Amino acid sequence: MKLKNLDKAFIVKSRTKVNLKKYDPDYSGGFKNKEQAQELLAKNQLRLRELQYLLYAHDKYALLVILQGMDGSGKDGTIRHVMYGVNPQACKVTSFKKPSAEELDHGFLWRIHKAVPPKGEIGIFNRSHYEDVLVVRVHKLVPQKVWSKRYKQINYFEQILATNNVKILKFFLHISKEEQKERFQKRLDNPDKNWKMNPQDLEERKLWDEYTEAYEAVLTKCSTDHAPWFIIPANRKWFRNLAISQIIVETLEKLDMEFPKPTFDPKKIRIP
Repeated sequence: MKLKNLDKAFIVKSRTKVNLKKYDPDYSGGFKNKEQAQELLAKNQLRLRELQYLLYAHDKYALLVILQGMDGSGKDGTIRHVMYGVNPQACKVTSFKKPSAEELDHGFLWRIHKAVPPKGEIGIFNRSHYEDVLVVRVHKLVPQKVWSKRYKQINYFEQILATNNVKILKFFLHISKEEQKERFQKRLDNPDKNWKMNPQDLEERKLWDEYTEAYEAVLTKCSTDHAPWFIIPANRKWFRNLAISQIIVETLEKLDMEFPKPTFDPKKIRIP
């Protein structure tokens, strides 16, 4: 596969019914190992820094990156490696945990809208509003007649953001159940990573099939032209990072961005 075609390879086209069994989480795009991909990832990291600077100066678009996936799929690692070196002044990560009492007193999108990045900045959601059709659905926290309406509400919400120049990229980090087991075991075996393991994760693992069904519904119902989902093979962390970095870079390069023209003639300025 040509690297520049990664977005077309992994995008979920609108109105496509998704069956995750048809997507190989081990896929690596022809790259044999981490070393082959590392040089290209480094180039993307450098290019992303340049594009972030342009995005900030242009100040007419915002970029929202949404990361979802099973426990252990690598959301934190993706943020750490893909966004390496970007200016934190114009890049904010928001992790969505269990809603607070205040958040529960509002509509489910209230806390999400507050975290949407302003123009000129990049926002990254570690989990997102999709938890309200994933965890909520699997654990039956609200009736089906409530959560089943949220797919359309999410699509409308994202359409409003897109209309206001928020470019949305949604990445599902696709790992196998076997890979999750290996990652959990490494957390248990390494004292420095014990803190990352939560016994509740094992209870969630028992619901793998239920979460898979819920994710397939999300990917089917909520991948749109203005806010597409990408199913990223994530068993190999290095390919996951490369693929996501490439898609982000290509998306920003397609925006009609330029540095603003000065309101004065720089040639006539003399610094005393």
